[in-house]
Amino acid sequence: MVVTLFVLVLVTSAGPLWLARHVGSLLPIWVPNGIVVGSLLVMSRRRWPWPVAAAFVALALGEVITHGGPRETNVLSGLALAAGDCIEILIVASLIRRAFPRIADDTQFLLLGRIALGATLLGSVVSALLAAVELETAHDVSFWLTANTWFRAHVLGMVIVGTLSLVTVRRGLRVLGEPGRRLRMLRDASLLVLVAVVVFGQSRYPLLFVVFAPLLYMVFQHRFPGLVIGIALVALVTTFATALGHGPFDLIPDASASERALLAQIYLGVLCVVAVPVALALADRRRLARQVGDSENRYRLLADYASDLVLRIARDGTRRYVSPSVKDMLGWEVAEFTQLRGQLIHPDDREITFEAAERLWETGRPSLTRYRLRRRSGEYMWIEALARVAPSPDHEGEMELVYTGRDVTEDVEAEQRLAESEKRLRTITDNMPAIIAHVDLQQRYTFVNGYVGEVVGIDPEKMLGRTIEDVRGAEAYALLEPHITLALSGTVTTFEYDADYGKGRRYFQTTYLPATSATGERNGMYILTTDVTRIKQAEQQLAILARQDTLTGIPNRLSFREGIELSIQRASLTHAPLLLMLIDIDHFKQINDTYGHAAGDEALCAVAARLKSCVRRTDLLARLGGDEFVILCHDIESVADAEALARKIEEAMQPPVMIDTKSLQVSLSIGLALHRNVTSADALLHLADEALYDAKARGRARYRISASGI
Repeated sequence: MVVTLFVLVLVTSAGPLWLARHVGSLLPIWVPNGIVVGSLLVMSRRRWPWPVAAAFVALALGEVITHGGPRETNVLSGLALAAGDCIEILIVASLIRRAFPRIADDTQFLLLGRIALGATLLGSVVSALLAAVELETAHDVSFWLTANTWFRAHVLGMVIVGTLSLVTVRRGLRVLGEPGRRLRMLRDASLLVLVAVVVFGQSRYPLLFVVFAPLLYMVFQHRFPGLVIGIALVALVTTFATALGHGPFDLIPDASASERALLAQIYLGVLCVVAVPVALALADRRRLARQVGDSENRYRLLADYASDLVLRIARDGTRRYVSPSVKDMLGWEVAEFTQLRGQLIHPDDREITFEAAERLWETGRPSLTRYRLRRRSGEYMWIEALARVAPSPDHEGEMELVYTGRDVTEDVEAEQRLAESEKRLRTITDNMPAIIAHVDLQQRYTFVNGYVGEVVGIDPEKMLGRTIEDVRGAEAYALLEPHITLALSGTVTTFEYDADYGKGRRYFQTTYLPATSATGERNGMYILTTDVTRIKQAEQQLAILARQDTLTGIPNRLSFREGIELSIQRASLTHAPLLLMLIDIDHFKQINDTYGHAAGDEALCAVAARLKSCVRRTDLLARLGGDEFVILCHDIESVADAEALARKIEEAMQPPVMIDTKSLQVSLSIGLALHRNVTSADALLHLADEALYDAKARGRARYRISASGI
């Protein structure tokens, strides 16, 4: 389409310019801009750049190849004039598209014509002023002469050719007439051309008025296609005859080329003024007639064949019209139902219905009422009635109730079932040991079950309509917000968190589920929150027990293994020494054998307590099992400090251990390993174990030390 548009613009710009220049005439009508505007109005705005660019190049090229003068001046002038044309094109097309995003058969054509004319005048004024400034500056051509000639030619071209282009592009081959009527269109167009040629083929008689009759005939017979084709044909004949110096305009003695062009423009303008409003009015009349016909058909279908019950009721209650649907809906014949009045209404609903009718007569505001109406078979059905006060169509000066009732029995029964289901659901959810809620896209609670009151002490009713941040507070909301964002974007998320409430620290496991409406649109999220405080407390207790010796209360082997691994990693980075002390109770088996295992346990607890009193808070004291203890120390920089700690432990063991009423002297064998750049926990344990073995070999109740890198 861009290539076709380029060729059309180039031909319609260069051809007339060349003809006018060689015959010494002025152009009465400018065609290219109308072609471009008509094409733009049938495509989306995002596709405009390429057609406008093609039109700019074609217009500039047409100006360049049809004008003389220095080449550089010629090119610059051509570009400037083409730019003015494109500005006019964009002004006209943009203003029309802004007012009418879509041009179709239901468009208000008279309004379209007024807006299009206003846009054409504005665009032509702007482009005429730009062209006048350019030609006066570059070629010393009279400013007002250029502006005047340019404006008239462009207005006519936009009105005639723009309309023709728009109709042609929209209708395609149908612009030549509807199928079956194209020969008639060809006949009428040929007659119009023949009349125009006769009028402009001679210069003796002023027969310009003769063209009006066949042109208007084409408009009445073929509407818009007849208008645009007729005006275009007459404009074509007028333009060429005037350019060649033929036609009734030569009756004016010594008329100049500009005067003949002016007369041609006035003549074509009068044709447009006469024919275009007629075509627009016919199009609007056709549109209105179609709308009236559609409305009338719809009314008849609604009144006579609609499944709803339609009534017209006078002020005294007389039913002036009853739709035939009463037979299908209630089983009554129209004549029977017309005579029956309030006795068909369910006794429990009569008072409400009568009050609604009186209120409607008093206020005049439409009323929607639900009540039960008796069928001919005797059972009742639910009716939803919409009534309003309106002027009577056949009783002048009176007002009537226009009533439309529809069967909503299934809806009411479904609502009752839904209410029962919601009641059951509420009973279940309120008694479940979990918080169940729904929040909308604005993070406002729309549903909360009763269990929330037991957990967090908040009345569920007071949460409805409030946001999560408002209810939970800024601190808790900061933890929840990332998960809320995920759920509202469509992702299921499960997480755990803890918060302080009236009963202390509580732990929760929460799942956020995206919620969707019946149509599949997201409308918030569901919240399922379980109080896992007891489980968490049990897990914490188990974690403590897993790392603590149950007898002595100090860390166990697992805790020691974790601690020493971390210490070795830290020491490898800082190159600091580590002190590891392996401790055995001397002759512990004899204590068990002599005094029993209970006494042995008391001895172990006493040793653990005395060892604990000797170490710092930063040191790690643990029981490896049986009578084996271990101490891991940081920041012991010398052998002397290590030996001082060993002696401190020996001194702590000097007092006897009391087991029941017996006094028992307990001693320890200690192996110390003080090393820097230890590669592994096993290596350090091996060094300490060798030192312990040495202490035992030397008679027990003593310590031995292994040191390196100190």
